[in-house]
Amino acid sequence: MKISLDIDPAHEETKVTIHCKEMDASVKEILDFLNERETEFIVGRKGEKQHILMPREVHYFHSEGDTVFATSSDGGFKVKEKLYELEQLLPSKQFIRLSKSVIANLYEVSHFESSFNGTLCVYFKSGVKEYASRHYVTKIKEFLKMNRRENK
Repeated sequence: MKISLDIDPAHEETKVTIHCKEMDASVKEILDFLNERETEFIVGRKGEKQHILMPREVHYFHSEGDTVFATSSDGGFKVKEKLYELEQLLPSKQFIRLSKSVIANLYEVSHFESSFNGTLCVYFKSGVKEYASRHYVTKIKEFLKMNRRENK
């Protein structure tokens, strides 16, 4: 990979351009890194108070009807974003969709357990468990394989 850096006071804003033959894991990793900088915190409501939530501290997001909650070690917080919006905002190397109603922070996952019906039971370090639907199991397995270091 060739890297060029052009520092010039005449530039009014920072601009990143990637020239590549095809989209591969290294290009995706660069894009994810650049996009991760946008979401530093999420506002969650508990009762009448609004709390600043750091994404890395959230164990998982889940929806109940039209309401989305963020669960952390401090409990559950109602957030204004929809799950599909959170999926776009959150770091894609850290958060993964488990089902239509759950997005998990992989850094807070303890272990997985396969079920006989093709789903995965996901256990969090907090002791809570959620289920990954069959539709997402293949994507989760690919994601976990993708994040392994390549042997050279």
